[in-house]
Amino acid sequence: MSVPLQIEAEKPLSKYSTFGIGGPARFFAEVQKIEEMQWAMQYCHRQKLPYFILGKGSNCLFDDRGFDGLVILNKISFCQFSWPIVSVGAGYSFSLLGTQTARHGWSGLEFASGIPGSVGGAVYMNAGASGGETAEHLIEVSFVTPEGVLQQLPRDAIEFSYRQSSFQKQLGAIVAAKFLLEPSQEARKKQLGIIDYRTRTQPYDQKSAGCVFRNPESHSAGALIQACGLKGRRIGDAEVSTLHGNFIVNRGHARAKDVLELATLIQATVKEQTGVDLELEIRRVPASGIA
Repeated sequence: MSVPLQIEAEKPLSKYSTFGIGGPARFFAEVQKIEEMQWAMQYCHRQKLPYFILGKGSNCLFDDRGFDGLVILNKISFCQFSWPIVSVGAGYSFSLLGTQTARHGWSGLEFASGIPGSVGGAVYMNAGASGGETAEHLIEVSFVTPEGVLQQLPRDAIEFSYRQSSFQKQLGAIVAAKFLLEPSQEARKKQLGIIDYRTRTQPYDQKSAGCVFRNPESHSAGALIQACGLKGRRIGDAEVSTLHGNFIVNRGHARAKDVLELATLIQATVKEQTGVDLELEIRRVPASGIA
């Protein structure tokens, strides 16, 4: 397969993270076609090179030292509407997809509106909000193995749970997804209500990586953090949002070290005061790469 990519060196990852945090990637490449992702996977496999698949960088925390491998920016962003089925590239905006489908009167992805990630990231994390989650209307995922083989995986071949999928336990790259939606005259109204609520209750005008912790069973992580008086707590330029307790925001020049120290402080305080263990939802990307 001859699909050469332009590979750059020492690319600052802070520019590709909604947190605005991260040192340089040793190597960096952008893919816009599935064939290019296959080539990139084959290249990394041959070179035994660690890699990280990057979407919109909205749920990851890069190391201050960067990433000692190849960061592959997934810009596979086609979108085909064949109602009731939507076929979409993994690099497509999940929020835009939720807005577009609702505008056309189709229900199932309204919750995606306002989630600042890519479709691939949403599938990988089984992203959800407002009572909905990605796996509910998903019917197929296109996946490239570490050897560069393209697979079409039906929904029942993939394991999903709260903010988790079986993709988190394997190497490779999600490149596309298909969703089966339902007609609804209320879809647009519901979608607008969701985006209004989010913009009022979450710090959209500040740098963050979304919710830092998964909600424990029968609890809201944000409510627990607020009850412990942690809103506004700060280490360096990393601060617990004063608007939503489950967000850590970058107030200027926060480092990954600051965010992790603050997250650890939150976990210890919540455990001490409530007995509840908080588990990280944001994905830490180690400098050493993924073997």
